[in-house]
Amino acid sequence: MAKFDYIALDSKGQEQKGSMDAPSQKEALTRLGQMGLHPTSVEAAAAPAKAKGKSKGKAKASGSKKGGKGSIEIPLPKWLTAPPKNPKVKAKVLTTFTRQLATLVDAGLPLLRGLRVLGKQEKHKGLKAIIEGLAVSIEGGSTFSEGLAQYTKAFNKLYINMVKAGELGGVLEVVLNRLSEFMEKAEKIKGKVIAAMFYPAAVMVVAGAILLLLMIVVVPKFKQIFADMLEGKPLPGFTQFVMGISDYIKDKTIIFPEWAGGWFFPGPAVWYPIAFVICLKILARTKWGSYWLDFAKLKAPVIGPLVSKVAISRFTRTLGTLVSSGVPILQSLTIVRETAGNQVVSRAVSAVHESVKEGETITVPLEQSRVFPPMVISMIDVGEQTGALPEMLMRIADNYDEEVDNAVAALTSLLEPIMIVFLAIIVGSIVIALFLPLIALIDQLGGAG
Repeated sequence: MAKFDYIALDSKGQEQKGSMDAPSQKEALTRLGQMGLHPTSVEAAAAPAKAKGKSKGKAKASGSKKGGKGSIEIPLPKWLTAPPKNPKVKAKVLTTFTRQLATLVDAGLPLLRGLRVLGKQEKHKGLKAIIEGLAVSIEGGSTFSEGLAQYTKAFNKLYINMVKAGELGGVLEVVLNRLSEFMEKAEKIKGKVIAAMFYPAAVMVVAGAILLLLMIVVVPKFKQIFADMLEGKPLPGFTQFVMGISDYIKDKTIIFPEWAGGWFFPGPAVWYPIAFVICLKILARTKWGSYWLDFAKLKAPVIGPLVSKVAISRFTRTLGTLVSSGVPILQSLTIVRETAGNQVVSRAVSAVHESVKEGETITVPLEQSRVFPPMVISMIDVGEQTGALPEMLMRIADNYDEEVDNAVAALTSLLEPIMIVFLAIIVGSIVIALFLPLIALIDQLGGAG
């Protein structure tokens, strides 16, 4: 019996090291597989005499001149050296990985070899660990989607289910290209929004600080000056309104305790919006709450149409890709329901699933959901009747992708002037409120003269 040292990964992706006795390396690999481990290295253990001589040589080289003890290698704790079990990966990094993998697979390179190539050149530690774990999972007999499902912090349900659909339909390279295009478009839209928001955000921060200074320091001083100058006469209504807001900010929003030496602390009014956001987060985790929040997003005045177009584009693109890939319609609808990204659309897809299961058409439950516009329903109906449903779905998706791009461009171009006008109205209102008493006083002096 020979002794073999091995390095393997368990089902959670953690590295395991050890040794075992086996008649051959092949038998050692078989035993590791039976233990539920995925070996990455299995080598014959060094002979004891060689190991002893080697360690003695190391001790002599690193020890003192008088033959003292050699240096002792202290291993670091596993939690410091082992990669995270389920690392997070930024969307930009994941988009690049998806595009590169799609290119390699589309060029005819096997998936496992493509992952090995990307793993060697990847610099992001978290993604590198994920790629290595995916390669080991595939070597162990798992599918690509099953490997992705182990890293839920990096890959969302849409990603995992789309890959699963590509595997089922035998068009993984098409799905990866679709995913990379979708993610690149999302990053592009995100970049446009950030670029459009940068200048208004900087203006908002500076203007907010100035407004806070005006309402806390300047306006209260004017209030005292007006009280002395007008000799008890009432202030104009608009001025009283601004003075009331100033008092509220000073007393409820910003607190200046005497023991703080001039420092201020958030008052009760500041915590109200924070508590509201926390409540929304908790509500979104419930089935009932997530449905109504998604419904509110679809009905919102400005954002609603954009959210609706994105949801329709995702629904038609995913369903069209699945059906054209040969995935059965019921299985396609199940995957689309899980990747819709909106509970209202998911419920509508569930109704479509039940309708198709009973042998009926797709268009009736879509029309009853009141989520999809008549044009989309008509095009799907035509595609269903003519047998060209996948082509019609992809055409709808392309159309709505273009509409989403136009809507985002229009929204971001209007955002900057709207915010500037909004700030100008606020600052102008404060200035007018402070000038109204002065105008009234000038009128009194002119009438007395």
